[in-house]
Amino acid sequence: VVPLEDMREPGGRPYENPPEADGSVLGTSTEGGIGSIWPSIYPALLELVKEHRSTIVFVNNRRLAERLALRLNELAEEEIARAHHGSLAREQRVEIEELLKAGRIPCLVATSSLELGIDMGAVDLVIQVESPKSVARGLQRVGRAGHELGSVSKGRLFPKFRADLLECAVVARAMRDGAIEATAIPRNPLDVLAQQIVAISADGEIALDELHRLVRGAYPFSDLSRSQLENVLDMLAGRYPSDEFAELRPRIVWDRTSGLIRGRTGAQRLAITNAGTIPDRGLFGVHLVGGGGRVGELDEEMVYEARQGQTFMLGASTWRIEEITRDRVLVSPAPGAPGAIPFWKGEGVGRPYELGEKIGMASRELVALSDARADRRLQEDFFLDPRAARNLLTYLREQAAATGAVPSDKTIVIERFRDEIGDWRVSILTPFGGRVHAPWGMALTARLRDSLGIEAQSIWSDDGIALHLPDADAPPPLADLLITPEEIEELVVQEVGQTALFGARFRENAARALLIPRRRPGQRTPLWQQRLKAQNLLQVARKYGSFPIVLETYRECLQDVFDLPALKQILHGMHTRTLDVVEVETSSASPFASSLLFDYVANYMYEDDTPPAERRAQALSLDRDLLRELLGQEELRELIDADALAEVERALQPTPRNADELDDQVRSRGHLFESEYDAGFAETLIRERRAIRARIGGRDALIAAQDAGRYRDALGVMPP
Repeated sequence: VVPLEDMREPGGRPYENPPEADGSVLGTSTEGGIGSIWPSIYPALLELVKEHRSTIVFVNNRRLAERLALRLNELAEEEIARAHHGSLAREQRVEIEELLKAGRIPCLVATSSLELGIDMGAVDLVIQVESPKSVARGLQRVGRAGHELGSVSKGRLFPKFRADLLECAVVARAMRDGAIEATAIPRNPLDVLAQQIVAISADGEIALDELHRLVRGAYPFSDLSRSQLENVLDMLAGRYPSDEFAELRPRIVWDRTSGLIRGRTGAQRLAITNAGTIPDRGLFGVHLVGGGGRVGELDEEMVYEARQGQTFMLGASTWRIEEITRDRVLVSPAPGAPGAIPFWKGEGVGRPYELGEKIGMASRELVALSDARADRRLQEDFFLDPRAARNLLTYLREQAAATGAVPSDKTIVIERFRDEIGDWRVSILTPFGGRVHAPWGMALTARLRDSLGIEAQSIWSDDGIALHLPDADAPPPLADLLITPEEIEELVVQEVGQTALFGARFRENAARALLIPRRRPGQRTPLWQQRLKAQNLLQVARKYGSFPIVLETYRECLQDVFDLPALKQILHGMHTRTLDVVEVETSSASPFASSLLFDYVANYMYEDDTPPAERRAQALSLDRDLLRELLGQEELRELIDADALAEVERALQPTPRNADELDDQVRSRGHLFESEYDAGFAETLIRERRAIRARIGGRDALIAAQDAGRYRDALGVMPP
């Protein structure tokens, strides 16, 4: 459904500022009708809601759910819509669902929180704002309507811009045909394996052979090798490849002689309080002041910017901040008061390769038809209304006129043009989706840097790759943009380890593997602290290619996030010429390239003036002599209170309460003399072959068994 005649300039002129995560634009208002489709969408949505008994409006992010519910209520001049998403407390979500079931509210604006497992026979219409980004997701969402015997599910799709209109049309046809995407199951996710091993071993001893059989019984681990399993066990048992991992605590005890594995003290509690695979983003809980119930949760970046007395929307209700504590935001209801719409940082939903192929095929078929036949095809086969059909056909015709070809499943368009300051831009236009374009863009950046010495800036989206070539006299020839299928994986592996994507995935994987656990149940761990701890761990771990969490992060990026097999297939087609490559130089960006440029502007609008190289290594250099002069001539140690120093030393060397804690202490300190440890705990460690006795400096000492070789080589201490 397109609720206006021309999507090119819905309010009279195009956007000037970059969009927010929900598609809204600052400065150039999305609410006032200048350069925005939203003032046309809101009345159309409201009309459909009023024509039906119960409606679910699906959107692709939480902020848009809040904003859309707010605008519908404002337009209706009564509460007809509530927002429903994962950042609302479960009790709030259940209450909102009951309101819809009881007919007390006619509309819910929801994210994927209402996509699965919801059986509401009262719902007779589903509206999807923006493409659902996959056929399977679209079917699940539309299937929420008419969910009773003899009823037919009814849905309406509202695109936000012309490229989105093309995708919505193809998704609608594929939904009718039942052409859903293949389901991909992660293979051998080592972070999940680590978590499960801790949980299994916490329940009692288990033999290595039995553990291997048990794990391989689960389909994702059916081909897990013995060496991969033992690598994870080494990590969990504290056998790290370097002393630089000393801060990581062992989670299990693995007796290699008997082959038995058991959980260390506290393993059961750790496994229970950190169970699951959903990443912890350090969100603040929102609670009613005075010990009331939980309302929902907010992103810590928003809370950092919030102040006492500020009002905000959550669940389409207004709340006033009464207090912000370390773990939660205490609020009171503020009905009728204007409130800010919160934001949550998260990853967008990308287009799968299979859907990209269908979009390319549809573009190719439609461009080959006459206007009359194409218009009829769009209305009959793709379920577009007349205005939507005209807008989509105009979009494709304008692209063909600008570049001589339309990107499709058989054609890749490489468009070159100069921007406003005279720099070259290269747009590689394909419909194959971000999972293909992201690794391709990384590899192109590496290729241009290594072969031409050009530090290209690149972004990618579902519709292609945009390269900015500063100070280049001429754009690179096609040969420099053609990467062979054989070299693509090496280039991507080389680049991805330095990206924010890799750092974020490593943090999440380390948390799943219980290397960076939560403090205690119900207590929030700030995301910035998680990031710092993960960055320090990654700085050490990246030196060791066999460290399980580094391996898992590469696996996740290369298999789950990227679609390298599809990219290799495309590159092979380009080299064998089964895919056409159309090169064109234009005076300005074509319609397809314009959307990429819009993303580029949004990406760099808020960058500062720090040179890229300096961002990678901003180290503080100190002149020690000047620092000493500034602080005075005393030694730094003399400036510290002696009692405070003693207290810190006691904290760093606590009295072990069990054998596992003594094991931690002897690993970190190197050796302990007889007066420094409990003899009973020591006997346990010696019996389990985790420690040995040795003579050091004429005194009896306890050392970690794994350090015996070092003491022998350094001090001549012979193991018993």
